[in-house]
Order: sequence, then C-alpha cells, then structure tokens
Amino acid sequence: MLNYKMKDIGYTIDLPYGKLDISGDESAGFRPFQLLVSSIAVCSGGVFRNILDKKRISYKSINIEADVVRNEANVNEVTAVYLTFVIEGAQANVEKLEKALQLATKNCPIVQSVNKSINITETIKMI
Repeated sequence: MLNYKMKDIGYTIDLPYGKLDISGDESAGFRPFQLLVSSIAVCSGGVFRNILDKKRISYKSINIEADVVRNEANVNEVTAVYLTFVIEGAQANVEKLEKALQLATKNCPIVQSVNKSINITETIKMI
C-alpha cells in the first residue's frame, strides 16, 4: 500500500528511492500531469530498451521527448501524449526499431492502462 501524507500544499510520499512531493502548485512538488506523462514515457522507454537488448540491437542512447495535449474545456484532462524516441547510434534500420517499439507499446503496463482514454503516439527519430 502507498501512503501519501498531506502537507501545506499537496502531498508527499516516502519511497525506497526517496521522497516524492506532489502538488498542483509546481513550486511545491511535481504536478500530477507531469508524473502521468513521465510514467507513460519511461515505462514505454524501459520496455523498449529491454526489447532492443534482447534482440541484441545496440545503441548509444535513447532519449524521449514528450508533447502533451490537454483539454482545457474539460477539467484540463490529458487527451494525447506524443512520444518521440530519439535514438543515437542504433545498429539497426528504422523499420526494425519501429517494430520493436510497437512490441514495447503492447507490453508496457502503463500505456495499456491509459490507452483507452489517452491517445498515445510513439515515433522514432534516429541521430
């Protein structure tokens, strides 16, 4: 069970890696939408890395750029997340990387948890 404790502005939780402050006020902690988008991006990125490693596709680095669309007319909900996986030094063509990314999308528990309510688009950019 996770235990969130109220603070003056927002909430805090102590986790094995450290303390996480969460608040709608960015000066008092991470905003919930930032954590949502980060969870989507990093879960997908982690599964993608594992798949590339299992397929023995080498790369120097993978960075993720995220663009977020929010519906201000309806409680500012997150409606779309566009992820660009910027891959440096990949030893594979873009088609092979895209196939691995599709597999990652199908196997990422966070993406699968939210993809019926949030449109998630993932693309590859090779450098």
